[in-house]
Amino acid sequence: MEVFPLLLVMSICWSRTWDSVIADSIIHIGAIFDESAKKDDEVFRMAVADLNQNEEILQTEKITFSVTFVDGNNPFQAVQEACDLMNQGILALVSSIGCTSAGSLQSLADAMHIPHLFIQRSTAGTPRSGCGLTRSNRNDDYTLSIRPPVYLNDVILRVVTEYAWQKFIIFYDNDYDIRGIQEFLDKGSQQGMDVALQKVENNINRMITTLFDTMRIEELNRYRDTLRRAILVMNPSTAKSFITEVVETNLVAYDCHWIIINEEINDADVQELVRRSIGRLTIIRQTFPVPQNISQRCFRGNHRISSTLCDPKDPFSQNMEISNLYIYDTVLLLANAFHKKLEDRKWHSMASLTCIRKNSKPWQGGRSMLDTIKKGGVSGLTGDLEFGENGINPNVHFEILGTNYGEDLGRGVRKLGCWNPVTGLNGSLTDKKLENNMRGVVLRVVTVLEEPFVMVSENVLGKPKKYQGFSIDVLDALSNYLGFNYEIYVAPDHKYGSPQEDGTWNGLVGELVFKRADIGISALTITPDRENVVDFTTRYMDYSVGVLLRRAEKTVDMFACLAPFDFSLWACIAGTVLLVGLLVYLLNWLNPPRLQMGSMTSTTLYNSMWFVYGSFVQQAGGEVPYTTLATRMMMGAWWLFALIVISSYTANLAAFLTITRIESSIQSLQDLSRQTDIPYGTVLDSAVYEHVRMKGMNPFERDSMYSQMWRMINRSNGSENNVLESPAGIQKVKYGNYAFVWDAAVLEYVAINDPDCSFYTVGNTVADRGYGIALQHGSPYRDVFSQRILELQQNGDMDILKHKWWPKNGQCDLYSSVDTKQKGSALDIKSFAGVFCILAAGIVLSCFIAMLETWWNKRKGSRVPSKEDDKEIDLEHLHRRVNSLCTDDDSPHKQFSTSSIDLTPLDIDTLPTRQALEQISDFRNTHITTTTFIPEQIQTLSRTLSAKAASGFSFGNVPDHRTGPFRHRAPNGGFFRSPIKTMSSIPYQPTPTLGLNLGNDPDRGTSI
Repeated sequence: MEVFPLLLVMSICWSRTWDSVIADSIIHIGAIFDESAKKDDEVFRMAVADLNQNEEILQTEKITFSVTFVDGNNPFQAVQEACDLMNQGILALVSSIGCTSAGSLQSLADAMHIPHLFIQRSTAGTPRSGCGLTRSNRNDDYTLSIRPPVYLNDVILRVVTEYAWQKFIIFYDNDYDIRGIQEFLDKGSQQGMDVALQKVENNINRMITTLFDTMRIEELNRYRDTLRRAILVMNPSTAKSFITEVVETNLVAYDCHWIIINEEINDADVQELVRRSIGRLTIIRQTFPVPQNISQRCFRGNHRISSTLCDPKDPFSQNMEISNLYIYDTVLLLANAFHKKLEDRKWHSMASLTCIRKNSKPWQGGRSMLDTIKKGGVSGLTGDLEFGENGINPNVHFEILGTNYGEDLGRGVRKLGCWNPVTGLNGSLTDKKLENNMRGVVLRVVTVLEEPFVMVSENVLGKPKKYQGFSIDVLDALSNYLGFNYEIYVAPDHKYGSPQEDGTWNGLVGELVFKRADIGISALTITPDRENVVDFTTRYMDYSVGVLLRRAEKTVDMFACLAPFDFSLWACIAGTVLLVGLLVYLLNWLNPPRLQMGSMTSTTLYNSMWFVYGSFVQQAGGEVPYTTLATRMMMGAWWLFALIVISSYTANLAAFLTITRIESSIQSLQDLSRQTDIPYGTVLDSAVYEHVRMKGMNPFERDSMYSQMWRMINRSNGSENNVLESPAGIQKVKYGNYAFVWDAAVLEYVAINDPDCSFYTVGNTVADRGYGIALQHGSPYRDVFSQRILELQQNGDMDILKHKWWPKNGQCDLYSSVDTKQKGSALDIKSFAGVFCILAAGIVLSCFIAMLETWWNKRKGSRVPSKEDDKEIDLEHLHRRVNSLCTDDDSPHKQFSTSSIDLTPLDIDTLPTRQALEQISDFRNTHITTTTFIPEQIQTLSRTLSAKAASGFSFGNVPDHRTGPFRHRAPNGGFFRSPIKTMSSIPYQPTPTLGLNLGNDPDRGTSI
C-alpha cells in the first residue's frame, strides 16, 4: 500500500519536469500512430531517449514530442489529431498508419508546410499493398515515404521465372488486398502462366474440411497436383497454420515446392515454417545489413543504439516489426537534420498553427526544414535511409532462403540469393532434383593457377591444356564417384574475385555470378562476402595465413671465441688483471717478505703482473713470495674470482660452439608486424588483403597486430608493397628484401620444392577458414559435393592427396632459417656483478690488513734480525750483474774472486747511496746487507779501514751505526746490518787466479 503514493509523487514530479523541458526546448515533434501499433510508440520513445543522451548530435538541446493514437481506417480522426499537434507547435510530423489515413495527412501537411514522414503500416503482419499516394514535382509536396515502395510484384515475377513455373496457385489471407499483386498477375498472364487464386479464411480447419466435403476424388487429385507449386501471400502466423493443416491432411507430398513471400518474417518464423513443411520451401523476406563485427552492431556513426534494439538475442528485438525499425531511423534522421540546422544558424522557431481558420498561414520555415531532411541521410537499423527527388526511400533488399527436397521435417535452411531494385536477382534458383548419379552431366569449371592447387601439366599446341594439382585431384575424385565430366578453363583476369564499385564481381567468382561457369575451384577460400553471391561446399582443406621469407646467408664469425662475454665484460676483466697486479706489487713494497737463503725470486712490478695473469689463465706465472697476510688475502680472492670467470667462460663457450638457432627474428605474424626493416605485402584485392584490411581498420579489434600490418600493406594505397599475382610476390622474396603474406599452404609448397632451399615460412597455426569449391547460388550440386568431400575426409583419401603435394619429409626444412651457429646470450657485466663484489671485498680487506701491518712495524721501530740474516748468501747467480756494474775494463775490481770480504758499516755514509741504490733497484728485498754491487767503492773502503786498524788509529767517537748518520734504510725496509758485531780490522785477501783468466767467466761469483 505504501508503493502507490510513492509512484504518484514520482509521476507528478516527472510531469512537472517534462512540462518545463517542453517549455524550454526549441525542438518539438509530433507523432500519430495506429491504435494497434503500441510497439511503435515504445520504439519512438526509446529513440528520443537515446538521442537526448547523445550530446554530439543535439549538443545541449533536447527533443520533446507529443504522441497520439488514431483508428487507421478513420481519416477524419487522423486529420483532427494532426491539427491539434500543429497547434502545439511542431517542427515535423511522424505517422505510422495505413494507406486509408495517409492521403488525408498528406494533404494537411502540404497545406500547412509541415514536413510529414510517413511510415506505411500493414495490418497484423500482412504483406503491404501500394498506397497510391499522389506525387507531384511541385514544391508543395511535404510528405516523405520512409518505407520503400512495395516490390512484391517484381520479386515474385523474377523468382517464378527463375524456377520456370507455368502453373501454380496463389494463397492470400483475409487481410491482404489482392490488388497489390495485380501487376504481377498481368505480366504473368502475358507470359502464358496459369495462375489460380484462393483466399484463406480465418478458420483454416473449416476451410479444409469444406474442400473434402465438396470435392470428388478426381477433383481432389487435381487439387493436390495444383498444390505442388504454390505461393503464399499472408502473415506468418496464418502461413504456419495453413501449412500444418495441408500437411496433416495429406494434400501435399514431399515433391511439392512452396514460396512464402512477406516482408515481416523474422528468424523465429523461418525456423517454424521450415519445421512444419515438407518438400521444398522458399522464403522471401526483406532484410537489412548487419555489421559483421559484433561490437559494431549498436554503433551507427557517432550514435550508439540501445542494446535492446540492436542485440539480435534480446527478446524485444526478436519480436520487432519492420515498421518499428523505420520509426527509430526516422527519429535519428530528424535529429541529424536539427543538428545541421543548428550548425548553419538557420533555425526557424516553431509556430502555433491553426487548421480550422480559412485564412491560416502555413509555417514559414517548413520548406527549409523539408529540404534539410531530404538532403540528409543516416545509417540506422534499416541500413541507409535517404530520399530521391520524389521523396521516396529507394533502398530495399530482399533475401531468398530455401530448403532442399525431403520428407523429413525440420530440414536446414540456407540462403539461395538476394534481390534489390538496382541489380535484380543475385543467385541461382534452379529447381532441379539431384541424385548421386551424375553420369552424362558435363560441368564447366573455372579456375585460377596457383601452385600446388592448380597447375598446367601439359600444354601442347592445338590440344586442350591438361591440369594437375591438389584441387584437380579432389575434383577428379568427385568426378570418378559421381560420374560427371568437366571442362576447365582459367579465369580471364587470373583473379579469384572481389566486388567492384558498381556491385559486380570479377575473377573466378564473377564467372559464377554471371553463370558462365558451373563450378569454381582453386585455392579459393570461403569468405562471408563470397558466400553472399555464390554457394560453397564444405571445406576440403583448412586455411591459414602464412609468411614467406628468404633464408639468411651463412656467416662465419672469426671471433667466436670472444662471443661468450661481451665487450664491457672483457674490458672489466683486463682492467682487473692490471689493478690486482699493481696492488700485489704495492703490498709487497709496503711489507717486504722474508726470503730464504739462496732464493732467486723478486717482487718487481713486472713479476707481479706476470704472476697475476698466469694465475688467471691457470698457468705458471713464476714464483713471487707471498708471506704477508695481506698479500695472501688478496691472492685468495683473486684465485676465487679467476676460477668463477674461467669456469663460466668455458661453459658458455661450449654452448656457443654446439648450439645452432634461427638467426631471423621473425618467427610469427606478431614478429612481422612489430618490425619495419623488412617490407611485406600480399596480392592486391585478394582475400588476404581484405582480411587484413577489415581487421586492421576495426577500432574494436583487440589485437594490434592487424592494424600494424595494414599500415605497412597499405603504403601508397597498396601499390608500394603489394603485387598483382602470387608468383610475383614469391620472386620478390627470392631476389630482394621482402616478405610475402599469402596462403600458408601455397607458401609451404613453394618452400618445400625450391631447388635452392632459400625459403622458410612462418604463420598462424590456427585455421580460421578453409578452402572450398564454389558453385552458382542455389546450385543443385552443392549438397552432393559436400557429402562426397566428407566421405573422402572420413576414409583418409583426402590425407593421401595432401601428402602427395605436401610430403612430411621434404628436401627443404620449412620452418628453420639457415643453419648458422647460435649466438647465445652474451654474458654482460651484470651477470658477473657478484664475482666483482667478492674481489672488491678481498681488495678492501687486503688494504686494511696492509695498513695494520705498516702501523705495527712503525710502532715496533725495526724488525729483529733473524739468524738467516747472518748466513752467507751465494751470489754466483748475480755475477753477470756485478760485472756489468764495473765500468772500467782494466780495473782490478772488475772481477771478484771466491774469497770472502768482511765489512762493517762505519763509513757507509761516504758511499753515493742514492746512485748505489739505483744500480741495485732490480735486487730489492734480497737480504743483501751492504752495497755488494759497487765493488770499487767497497774495496777502497776496505783498504782504508784496514790501514787505520794496522796503525792503531783511533776512530774517536764513532756514533752507533743504528742511531747515527749510518741509519740508512736497507732495501728490505730495515737498516744495513753486518755480520761483524764489534769494531775490528777488515782484512783483505785477494784470491789467486792460478793462471786462469776468470775475468769473463759468467759463472763465477762473489760471496760475503
